[in-house]
Amino acid sequence: MGTQKKELIDLLDQHVEKRMNAIVFQIRPGCDALYPSPFEPWSHWLSGTQGIPPDPYYDPLQMMVEECRKRNLELHAWFNPYRAVVNFEENSIASSHIAAQHPEWILTYGSNRYLNPGLQEVRDYVSNVVADVVRRYDIDAVHMDDYFYPYKIKDQEFPDELTFQEFPRGFEPDRKEDWRRDNVDLIIRQLQDTIRAIKPWVQFGISPFGVWRNKSRDPKGSETASSQTNYDDLYADILLWLREGWIDYVVPQAYWHIGFQIADHQKIAEWWDTNSYDRVLYIGNGVHRLNKKSDTPEWRSSKEIIRQIELDRALPHVSGNFYFNSKAFQRDPVNINRTLQKRIYPYPALIPVNPHLPAIIPDPPSGLQVEEKGKHILLSWNAGSTSHTSYFVIYSFKKGDPQDLDDPRNIYLISSRNKLMLKKRSALFRHARFFRITAVSRTHHESDPSTDIQIKY
Repeated sequence: MGTQKKELIDLLDQHVEKRMNAIVFQIRPGCDALYPSPFEPWSHWLSGTQGIPPDPYYDPLQMMVEECRKRNLELHAWFNPYRAVVNFEENSIASSHIAAQHPEWILTYGSNRYLNPGLQEVRDYVSNVVADVVRRYDIDAVHMDDYFYPYKIKDQEFPDELTFQEFPRGFEPDRKEDWRRDNVDLIIRQLQDTIRAIKPWVQFGISPFGVWRNKSRDPKGSETASSQTNYDDLYADILLWLREGWIDYVVPQAYWHIGFQIADHQKIAEWWDTNSYDRVLYIGNGVHRLNKKSDTPEWRSSKEIIRQIELDRALPHVSGNFYFNSKAFQRDPVNINRTLQKRIYPYPALIPVNPHLPAIIPDPPSGLQVEEKGKHILLSWNAGSTSHTSYFVIYSFKKGDPQDLDDPRNIYLISSRNKLMLKKRSALFRHARFFRITAVSRTHHESDPSTDIQIKY
């Protein structure tokens, strides 16, 4: 097994051990690809040179799809829509890169190059890239973060004036910022329509910068004093997308500590909870800031993250948490892995249903049976008459226990297999056990439970 593949598998195993249930995997950092793309060259992150496939050859995205399925992890494919070349004076690009093929689509800002958001050709191109992945790969979601228009550089104007003059679409000269926001609105709507047309069960999610607008500029904004915001600087009107239902979930990057004067995690989380417009809301937590030597005392232990999660969970519209980034869990500077496993995720967690996707309801499992296999017991079952089952939830109860399927303590295992091998001589069978199984679909809708089966040894 190659070093890259082993590293990815080790990461997945580590996250499963912490009982995570979804992975966000970046597959398009800058108009390049961590998969064989008909549109874009292989990313230099794989081989060191853009356009060169990994050696020995493999498809990282397909591998991640397969490995995530084995572990019952959702896979969210992370795209950067506009960034084309980072540090263009230092990094070369392949001849097949879009900046070489269509230089007229490219704008230079600071040390980077970007696709021009004002061009319909660009919107079509990005949509085709996303459509190709949705069509060919068994992903669960298309995910984009905060990089729409780039963060502003002091005293530098983004060079799209000529595009604005040529394609104003009815916006007057003094409304250039509204035109920029409309450019991003157009691509969000186009992507949502594209995804829905191909696979209606694939989610479209955005992880925006944590501040939509400061209250000092808009009474609807948050009590923050951020120097840049989604609406005013990145031209991403997230609230419009939520209100109109153009995205399925939102993960604001609330990467600051509780009590931070400029952007307080608590105030930001509460603001998004009030302004989620009934779309699925997760909170993004900045585990990358954890450091025993941090200049900010709050980040010197895992207590800050635990406080944030407990605060987030108390909000009525928050469905869970996303953590940035995997490298922080690898370094584990303040024992965050063990803390999360013990304090936050002591039991397996089912992936929440997104009510805005078409529901796929699987049949309940049937035909439960038990066979003795030497020192083991084989519990097996049938998936039901439909093909809508993606995985199973095996519940286990002692005789006399409340048989509550909403209590995660009763989940014995979540598995994609329709069989389970159990040791006869295990603590599990000190008492008679009842097993009950449900099937779960791609949209995470759970079937009615199977009939019970009792095992006693």
